[in-house]
Amino acid sequence: MRLSGDWLTNPAAQSVCAALTAAGHQALFVGGCVRNGLLAMPVGDIDIATDAPPDRVCALTQAAGLKCIPTGIDHGTVTIIAGGRPHEVTTFRRDVETDGRHATVAFSTRIEEDAARRDFTMNALYARPDGTLVDPLGGLPDLHARHVRFVGNPDQRIREDYLRILRFFRFTAWYGDPALGMDADGLAACAAGISGLADLSRERVGAEMRKLLAAPDPAPAVASMAQAGILAALLPGTDHRALAPLIHLEQGEPIRWLRRMAALGGGDPTDALRLSRAEARDLARLREAMAGTGTPAMLGHDLGTALAFDALLLRAALLEQPLPQGARDEVARGSTTAFPITAADLPALSGPALGQELKRLKSLWLASDLRLSRSQLLS
Repeated sequence: MRLSGDWLTNPAAQSVCAALTAAGHQALFVGGCVRNGLLAMPVGDIDIATDAPPDRVCALTQAAGLKCIPTGIDHGTVTIIAGGRPHEVTTFRRDVETDGRHATVAFSTRIEEDAARRDFTMNALYARPDGTLVDPLGGLPDLHARHVRFVGNPDQRIREDYLRILRFFRFTAWYGDPALGMDADGLAACAAGISGLADLSRERVGAEMRKLLAAPDPAPAVASMAQAGILAALLPGTDHRALAPLIHLEQGEPIRWLRRMAALGGGDPTDALRLSRAEARDLARLREAMAGTGTPAMLGHDLGTALAFDALLLRAALLEQPLPQGARDEVARGSTTAFPITAADLPALSGPALGQELKRLKSLWLASDLRLSRSQLLS
């Protein structure tokens, strides 16, 4: 079987491979680029595996006029800049020791050892520079079946890195067949490894949750996380039941993971997921708005178009009702309508009295659904 695609034939990627193969080394595309290429999905990062040790990779690529950055050289990874694009090149390796977060590795010359330490069978697929598929573990049938399955023993894979629990749900949401559901052995191993989640960095957990919730339909995977106790371990108090109705209402809308995070409720996830200040602010505003009674126009005025419409989607999902008729137009009206009174309209007032009157008038204006005019308010 032979792959094709711009990501494969790109002169920059081919130049990295050529620098290694010309010296007698193997160079194979691996992981996400091969998986997505086979699924006819967009390819992002380009990862290359080789039997050349990292210092040799740097020497050969630099001799070919490429830039080498030792991004993870202790673990066998260097980043080669070719055509202005980064290509991660990693030496074949095998795990010597793991602690659930970090691994001590030994370099290898055997692709079978490199494949055996990967997480899922669909990620243990390789392609030579000419596109010829190399499948050392027989992962291609799993990919065709959209079956997200751990390489080898799921418990062992998870003990090597407990983040693989979250990756299991994320990959199932993105690549799994909904009719197939979760791999039973993998799900059982994830449930058994819950205690290891506590040792993961919040940055890693946050990154995985962002990617999971950005999937086209993460609701089944999140429901499985909840049933296995994993969602509560990460985010106590969350409730996934509004997520599926939200995703149904979202059809045709841009996917926003933070909107979906708001649907889960629970406590403040800012620390648990390492949210940025902007993300934490928007999440708090969404939660307040979805629980409130403000009209679409009021929400548009207070939150702007995007957040206001998100709040309406969330409110409808919680109530399991359709969006109000004309909601989008009303949000747009509110977002473009300014409060028509300024301090200059009240020249007889100043200080606290001015502030109180402006507040009173704005309350009247909001109660009118932003329809009272300047003259009506002043009269």
